Amino acid sequence: MTAAPIIARQGPLDVFVPWARRNAWTLGLVGFLAGLLVYTKLIQASYDASSLQGLAIGVLPLALAAVAQAVVVLSGGIDLSIGSMMALTSVVCATMMKGQSEQFGIGVVVIVLVLGLTLGLINGALVVFTKVPDIVVTLAMSFVWAGCALLVRAAPGGGASDWLKNLVLGSVVSDWVPKSAIVLVVVVAVVWIPISRSMLGLSIYAIGSNRLAAFRCGVPVGQTKISAYVLTGLFSALAGLSLTASTGIGTPVPGPYTLMSVAAVVLGGVSLAGGRGGLFGPIVAVVVLQMIRTDMTFLSIDSNYAYVAQGLILVGVVMVGSFAQMRRSRA
Repeated sequence: MTAAPIIARQGPLDVFVPWARRNAWTLGLVGFLAGLLVYTKLIQASYDASSLQGLAIGVLPLALAAVAQAVVVLSGGIDLSIGSMMALTSVVCATMMKGQSEQFGIGVVVIVLVLGLTLGLINGALVVFTKVPDIVVTLAMSFVWAGCALLVRAAPGGGASDWLKNLVLGSVVSDWVPKSAIVLVVVVAVVWIPISRSMLGLSIYAIGSNRLAAFRCGVPVGQTKISAYVLTGLFSALAGLSLTASTGIGTPVPGPYTLMSVAAVVLGGVSLAGGRGGLFGPIVAVVVLQMIRTDMTFLSIDSNYAYVAQGLILVGVVMVGSFAQMRRSRA
C-alpha cells in the first residue's frame, strides 16, 4: 500500500502574509491616509461628516481620471488627453441635458459613454497604426479634444438632470458614507473586476510587462493596446459625467486632471513601465493628494506649496521605486 499524500491546510495567516507582501505599498498608503485623516481632525475639530462628503465629491472626477490613466499605464502606455476628453464629455452632457426631461438625461449618459469609447478608440488606433509614441499622439489629441470641447461650449454652462446630481450628492445609510464614494467603488468594480479576470485583463498586464514575450505567447498586442485606450476613454467619460453631476454645468477647460492622474498613478504604486500595479492604489493616492491640500489650507499655508509638496512626494516615490528595481535586478 502507498501512503496517501498529506495536504497541508493553509491557515488565514498563510494566505494573508503573501497577499500583504504583494500589496505592501498600497497598504502603507492606506495607513498614511488614515494618519492624515486623524491629523486633519486634530488641526480642524469641525471636520465632520459633511466635510467628508465634500472631500468625496471633489475627489470623484480625479479618482476616475486616475483609474483611466492607470489602465493605459498598465499596458505600457500613457494618455495625456484624459483632461481634454473629460472636458469634451462634460460639456456634451451638460449641453444636451439642459432643459430636457429626466428620461432624456438617461439617453444622454449613454451617448456620452459611447463618445468616450469612441475617443479612446481613436487614440488607441492612432498609437497602434502610426507607431508614433503614445506620449506624442495623446499630447496632440489633447489639443484636438480640447478644441472640440470649446466648439461645443465656449464658456461654462448647460445643466444636469436632477437624478444625475442626486447620484453623487449627499450620503447613504449614514452621513459618514458619501454617495460619491459608493458610486466610485461600484463603477470601478463593475467595469474593471470582470475585465481584470478575463483574457483581456491578463493581456493588458502581459504587454505592459514584456511586449515581445506577450507577442510570442500569442497575445494580440495591437488589439490589446487599443482596448486599453478604449477603457481609458470610457473611464474619462465617466469622469466627465461626474464633473457635470457635481457642479451642475459643463466646463470646456481641461483643468489639471491629466497631470494629477499621472501623479496619482505614480504615488499609487503603478509602474510607469507598465505591467505592475492595480487601480486601488491610485484611488487612495488621489485622496492622499487632496488631503494634503486640505491640511495646508487648514494650516493657512499658501496652497501653491501643495504643488511643491506633491512634486517632492512623487520624486521620492520614483526614487524608491528605482532603487527597489535596481536591487531586484542585482539579486
